[in-house]
Amino acid sequence: FAAVVVWAAARHVPESNDPLASHHIDWKGAFFGAVGLGGVTYALIEAPDRGTDVRVLAAAAVGVVALAAFGWAEARGRNAMVPLSIFANRQFSAANVVTFAVWGALGSTFFLLVVFLQTVMHYSALRAGMATLPITLILLVFSSRGGAVAERFGPRLPMTAGPLIAAAGVALFSRFHLGTSYVTGILPAVIVFGAGLALTVAPVTATVLGSIETRFAGTGSGVNNAVARAGSLLAVAVIPLVAGLKGDDYRHPAAFTHGYHTAMLISAVATAAGGLIALAFIRSPSAAETSPDAESRPAATPIRCPCPTASPCAHSHLREPAGQR
Repeated sequence: FAAVVVWAAARHVPESNDPLASHHIDWKGAFFGAVGLGGVTYALIEAPDRGTDVRVLAAAAVGVVALAAFGWAEARGRNAMVPLSIFANRQFSAANVVTFAVWGALGSTFFLLVVFLQTVMHYSALRAGMATLPITLILLVFSSRGGAVAERFGPRLPMTAGPLIAAAGVALFSRFHLGTSYVTGILPAVIVFGAGLALTVAPVTATVLGSIETRFAGTGSGVNNAVARAGSLLAVAVIPLVAGLKGDDYRHPAAFTHGYHTAMLISAVATAAGGLIALAFIRSPSAAETSPDAESRPAATPIRCPCPTASPCAHSHLREPAGQR
């Protein structure tokens, strides 16, 4: 698979390098970003069992300070890996907020669902993993259709409808209990959830990268991937905590079931919030911007994403200005 990706990228992915970019690594940003996320996440994970233990408080303090230092380093650093100026674009920032909400809920949903299937419904690890396989198949087949919808109607429609449909699927997950049939109970919820993701994935990526200059395509893709991973990381730590799940609950079906139902409802709300944010802040191109005459203008416009995965991809999704073809 890796060899196929290398071949496809070399043959089909357009170059988007920035001739003005620094050729030095942003060591400060990398260090502060990693320490910040690590400290905050450790504190959130350990807080339910350790309470206000000195290690929890120290990790939280170090994490918060490091994240603040990360912002300072990126704002003042000559070699910043994340130029803060790109967040001045409302479309870019809003799409990343949607990514944070939806991919955060996605991370906690998959984690808790698989644990529920094994702990409460006594699925084997392999069977629990196979239970969610239809989501992957739906993404493989239909993600490009989501991109087509965004290309025709603009990203606002699919980025609103997709998370709302996915939220309905997560809400159905909250109805699972011991004895729920896979065919009549689990599979329909999985299909609804997968359909929502298929409508969301490509438009989010295309919107993120279509809203910034081509020379920042690599940076924009990296930011969007980092936002998705950070959202998932924090959600896996926070949502079980808010739902009241503690370490021993994961071993006791009755205790875990109650917390699982609450956590899934929280995840459904977070996913729906992503759709409402898109409705409020994502702008679809006007008819003039999508007309054939707009082809001659240098503004970048998103095109269809061919990527079938549930993770933000690295395609630039940009048409090059006519003068650069």
